[in-house]
Amino acid sequence: MSEVKPQIVVKVAPRQRISAFLNKESVAGWLFIAPMLIGIGIFTYAALVVSLGISFTDWDLLTPAKFNGFDNYYTLFTRDQAFVDALKNTLFFVITLVPLGIASSMFLAILLNRRIKGLSFFRTAFYLPHITSTIAIAAVWLWIFNPDLGLINSILTKLGVDHPPHWLETVVWAKPALLIVRIWQVAGYYMILFLAGLQTISDDLYEAASIDGAGSWQKTWNITIPLLANTTFFAVIMLTIESFNIFEAIYAITEGGPGGSTNTLLYYIYTEGFQSYRMGYASAIAWVLFLILFLLTLVQFAIRRRKE
Repeated sequence: MSEVKPQIVVKVAPRQRISAFLNKESVAGWLFIAPMLIGIGIFTYAALVVSLGISFTDWDLLTPAKFNGFDNYYTLFTRDQAFVDALKNTLFFVITLVPLGIASSMFLAILLNRRIKGLSFFRTAFYLPHITSTIAIAAVWLWIFNPDLGLINSILTKLGVDHPPHWLETVVWAKPALLIVRIWQVAGYYMILFLAGLQTISDDLYEAASIDGAGSWQKTWNITIPLLANTTFFAVIMLTIESFNIFEAIYAITEGGPGGSTNTLLYYIYTEGFQSYRMGYASAIAWVLFLILFLLTLVQFAIRRRKE
């Protein structure tokens, strides 16, 4: 009959923990990261607390702040049609950009995961829009969407379209035009994530599927997409947050127009806070946006857990 050896549990005294924490190496490490921690504490967490307090005031940068309770939040949901329109525009970009951005980036990743000539060039070319300055990107796309001299309308005219759309000057076409710009910007970044996920999939699975007679589409649908589930989940969360926070392209290309058709929540926060100087009202909008993102993230994690 075998003997069961008792497990020895070594407990570390509190004094030993403190002395280990305060040794020279630990102190040096904390000193090196202290400036970063202080900056994050002041400009992130302290700013969050301050903005929450400001959201309950009527502060306008010019006069002393006065506490007004929930008046800003009440006005948002009952009297401010511009807020409702900005929320609708933001949801449009979320509903369209997330699936189209994920699909396009996954397609590029699968396409560039093969051994082809110039592979590094193509990967770099598709990634460049993500790291290029938004102002430079705006200048290029303003020319592309130009109704008279733009590339797109020139092609449409040669194809026989008599009256090509004025992309950035009409309510109907402004949002789709910005959607194209954003997909072009984000596809390369999420392509890199999916490429990293594809590297973890064993070639043996594809070889076994080929022996069983599976085609390219069947291997993609039954092997690639399921095994990229974790990467896709992360990409969906990040792109959802990014879609709610769309700002730079709107600021540089349409400035919320025409007729407020591209005015999103983040751009509305900017106009209310830094153009109308209604900092209390802008802070209330920012906290509503934060709560929406927080709840959506919780829902996405809950759905993920149920599937697992």
